[in-house]
Amino acid sequence: MKASFNVAESGGGSYRLLAILRWVMVVIFVSFGIQKFTLHSAQGIAPFISNSPFISWLSLFGLRGEAYFLGVTEFVIAALLAAGAFSPLLSAVGSLMGVITFAITWSFFFTTPGVVTWSLSADPIAWNLTGEFLFKDIVLLCVCVVLFLASLPRSLVKLRMPSTSADIASSGEAAR
Repeated sequence: MKASFNVAESGGGSYRLLAILRWVMVVIFVSFGIQKFTLHSAQGIAPFISNSPFISWLSLFGLRGEAYFLGVTEFVIAALLAAGAFSPLLSAVGSLMGVITFAITWSFFFTTPGVVTWSLSADPIAWNLTGEFLFKDIVLLCVCVVLFLASLPRSLVKLRMPSTSADIASSGEAAR
């Protein structure tokens, strides 16, 4: 049995609405990528990179080089997600790269000193503006996870809801 990957653009029902998430993520990755080519952004991300156990090696490229590397990576992810509207495999690769990107970005919340202040007071977690800025990445991470899971063959993702009445009928037969 050959497993085939899926793309929302060729799906049906509510599954097709995932195409909106794809194109929103393309716009987000393009805009994030463009920002990395500015000096202001390069200076802004340097503390995150230098404190990250995952990407601190990028500092070998210097301040602008590390930002350029990340910018190009974000453009590649945007291109893969866009191409993923036509190629299910590229959809899976692009969304998986998005998952990795936002998992690393989310890790900055814990690895960058001063972003979060943990206490046992009435306000157990207090974050500064940087922490608030990073907090949105958990949503973007989840969007990329959804796109990745939606791209996988149904045989690999048993928990995915059926999208057509034929799928509903076949899943009902399989349950018997």
